[in-house]
Amino acid sequence: MKQPPDEALTPGLYIVATPIGNLSDLSPRAASILAQADLIAVEDSRVTAKLLQRIGTKRPMMPYHDHNADQVRPGLVERMGTQAIALVSDAGTPLISDPGFKLVRDARAAGHMVTTIPGPCAAIAALTLAGLPTDRFFFLGFLPPKEKARADAIAEVAAIRATLILYESGPRLATALSALAAGLGDREAAVAREISKTFEECVTGTLSTLAARYADAPPKGEIVVIVGPPGEAAAPDDADIDAALAEAMTRLPVAKAAGEVAKATGLPRRDLYARAMALKGTD
Repeated sequence: MKQPPDEALTPGLYIVATPIGNLSDLSPRAASILAQADLIAVEDSRVTAKLLQRIGTKRPMMPYHDHNADQVRPGLVERMGTQAIALVSDAGTPLISDPGFKLVRDARAAGHMVTTIPGPCAAIAALTLAGLPTDRFFFLGFLPPKEKARADAIAEVAAIRATLILYESGPRLATALSALAAGLGDREAAVAREISKTFEECVTGTLSTLAARYADAPPKGEIVVIVGPPGEAAAPDDADIDAALAEAMTRLPVAKAAGEVAKATGLPRRDLYARAMALKGTD
């Protein structure tokens, strides 16, 4: 829906994508919508206030997040009958691993206009950086923090013939990469962080080598993990195998570490156990 710049916004819901790092990525249309909105539903008003300051405007804001969405949603939907309500998240496209789909659903059910102002999305931006297949991809959001739930979630997507995209935090990154290697096999993968910011980085390798890389050095910033589809993994070389065993032995007894790497690589467990014992003996 194209909005003439000199006319008041039509009442309804405007889903506005905001920058994931570099504030210059805010589109002129998004800036115009935010400057004219009667109310902006925000994840964190402090974050959005900085963005509004950047475009030289102040607008009324209302928190809308996981903890209050059920309470404030009916009021927001009612106001859409006479007001232009913008929905933003702290960064990127609203609804992508953020609350919002129920607001869109209820706005449509009430007969209100709903439109989107597209823009940055960390998941898509990371996919373009990774150098992995882009013809089919599946977004997982965040993996569960508990070990069994995480393993179950990974098992559910193991057979999907598509590149996988997920978000993760720095402190949990190495554990998540190891769990992905155990559940999916040692596929090619990429870790992208700080996209569009000064220290943007995209590191590629197999899941096991990436897990070893970040085991003792959790990265900072917003992190996206991209995992190649089945059949795209490179055959692990001796260095990859040793790195995977060394990382697994920081968390598990030798026998279980060998079993985890055997499951991830398809190599004989007996051979990996002998290799792990040799590695342990050289410590």
